[in-house]
Amino acid sequence: MGDAERIIDCERRFLLQTYARYPVVFQRGAGVFLYDFEGKRYLDFVAGLGVNALGHAHPRIVKTIREQAARLIHLSNLYYNEFQGLLAEKLCKLSGLSRAFFSNSGTEAIEGSIKLARLAGHKIGGEAKSRLVGLQGSYHGRTFGAMSLTGQDKYRRGFEPLLDDVIFVPQNDLQALRAAVDDDTCAIVLEPIFGEGGIHECSVEFLRECRALADRYRAALIFDEIQCGLGRTGTIFAFQAFGITPDIVAIAKPIAAGLPLGAFLAREDFASAISVGQHGTTFGGGPLACRVALEYLSTLEEEHLLENVGRVGNYLQQQLNLLAKRHAAIREARGRGFIQGLQLEILARPIVEYALAEGVLFNSTQDTVLRFLPPFLLQEQHVDEGIRLLDKLLGRKYAQK
Repeated sequence: MGDAERIIDCERRFLLQTYARYPVVFQRGAGVFLYDFEGKRYLDFVAGLGVNALGHAHPRIVKTIREQAARLIHLSNLYYNEFQGLLAEKLCKLSGLSRAFFSNSGTEAIEGSIKLARLAGHKIGGEAKSRLVGLQGSYHGRTFGAMSLTGQDKYRRGFEPLLDDVIFVPQNDLQALRAAVDDDTCAIVLEPIFGEGGIHECSVEFLRECRALADRYRAALIFDEIQCGLGRTGTIFAFQAFGITPDIVAIAKPIAAGLPLGAFLAREDFASAISVGQHGTTFGGGPLACRVALEYLSTLEEEHLLENVGRVGNYLQQQLNLLAKRHAAIREARGRGFIQGLQLEILARPIVEYALAEGVLFNSTQDTVLRFLPPFLLQEQHVDEGIRLLDKLLGRKYAQK
């Protein structure tokens, strides 16, 4: 039994079987490529589901981790560390929001956002002001609060009862939104661009109405930018691409270049609702993760990676649209920057499996969507390689238009 077979066998025997893994074990990465135990190279359009925005083994991140790990990895939040405040300041200045709280993950950032909105709501309107409005088709995470806001039954089924007083409205349905929000609403929670939900954008008109209703009823407008934020749209925050600023924004995935870190940022009038002892974390905001996050943000700026996301993202969009015109199996291409998708008329996972065998990593979601979340280092020649393979696979298996 080889190394890869031993690893797979060990996981099958000792891990909870919650993942439908693909039959490959990766040993190392470099830039936009991953390598398995046999040295085979794979072009990565998945980037750890949006986490590895700087690709794999970026030299600046490797250097920072080595230096900081030799100094200090963890401190309790009973004490100050030299990087948490600096990272909070940087994120607040980039977002225009006032304060940050650091967590271990995106779902924890959502949980903290909900808690903050409930606290603020109770201070304004008493305990009755606790209703949450979410969107059908959304995804916010696997913990109970995040699941309660996730508008997909497949993630909720079997775990009920969840949080009470949650209303779901269809994305971009203004009439349903207006009917759902009232004086008892403490928060409207949404992803500006659905990730797990299949790469569907909220319209600017819909987001503006969310902003207006939140203001009218003194509710928090919460954006979940865990997947679409921190550069993936070509702007640091996705809300900047839409021109609507939320009261609270949850972020995670690429922020610490692969180390576990999440955060929520809030306007002062919501942030001031919480006091000492009402929220906390053991690992969130540690010196190693925060220093790496600062390096991530510096790298985006100094290597002009947002400009690259915009340029190569436009090229990817053009090529996906051309591909859609050639193949009957593609219904539409959608998305922007480096969060894009192909809506197929067929199951997406078999395409992902065929591509894996050919050395290219794609992702499937919602059964029939191919999702593209590549590293920000991706270039036009990498796009061409991926498109050529998809063209071949779709042409081989399905009639062209």
